[in-house]
Amino acid sequence: MKREDAGDLLAFLAVARERSFTRAAAKLGMTQSALSQIIRNLEERLGVRLLNRTTRSVTPTQAGERLFQSVGPKFTEMDADLAVLSELREKPAGTVRLTATEYAASEILLPAMRKLLPKYPDINVEVIIDYGLTNIVAQQVDAGIRPGELVAKDMIAVRVSPDLRMAVVGSPSYFAERKRPKTPQDLTQHNCLNLRLPTHGGSLYVWEFEKNGREVNARVEGQLVFNSAGLLLKAALQGLGLAYVTEGNAQPHTSNGELVRVLSDWCPPFPGYHLYYPSRRQPSPAFSLLVDALRYRGK
Repeated sequence: MKREDAGDLLAFLAVARERSFTRAAAKLGMTQSALSQIIRNLEERLGVRLLNRTTRSVTPTQAGERLFQSVGPKFTEMDADLAVLSELREKPAGTVRLTATEYAASEILLPAMRKLLPKYPDINVEVIIDYGLTNIVAQQVDAGIRPGELVAKDMIAVRVSPDLRMAVVGSPSYFAERKRPKTPQDLTQHNCLNLRLPTHGGSLYVWEFEKNGREVNARVEGQLVFNSAGLLLKAALQGLGLAYVTEGNAQPHTSNGELVRVLSDWCPPFPGYHLYYPSRRQPSPAFSLLVDALRYRGK
């Protein structure tokens, strides 16, 4: 591979990953016009168009997507191998990129980083909020944090939280004019706050319940739909409907009376969050320290 090809491929990967010349140029530390010229030169040398450009978006062509999926992981592996050389430094250093849900980032990652980062000022952590099952190799992300049941079998998985439970909650003002549901079927009579996630193909999130071995998947209806779980709780607090959120998120508000919990006997525990990463990944000292900081050790 020629030296200019390697640099141009890195530029292409940045644009394909960011879906934006502006953001990619900022990350690469160059002007947008210079980056555009690099991509044009690469396309001319390869004899194929790699990116579809419009005034509002940039997306890979079929050839571009194929190149992104094949070349991206190779550069990620090289970056990981080079990062291992930081073991020769007196202090662990480098950037670790993670993908996580809002809840995992707020309640699991940040408390661990509050203890880790002050001790190691040369370690940087980039957090990408994402509800989809990110291909962390193709997207050049070091690791992801997801519920254990969603982690692929070929990944190394490290438990970073205890088992979790979901909670159905509503405000006292909401229940002032409505009966509290006794079974999941009663939710058909309620205004429920829906969540639309890429994890489920863009469809509305199904509320899952179980009691005495009986499983019920409720497809609820309501006036509000979000693509961010963080807004569910805020909407419930304002009396706009019932929210289906993690027990940890709801607990401070149910304890002080701001929210009322219902159907708790229908919400059993499920596997907690795990940090996952490829088994072939050679961990850098910075990554190893982060894994150890996140590892759940029980109470």
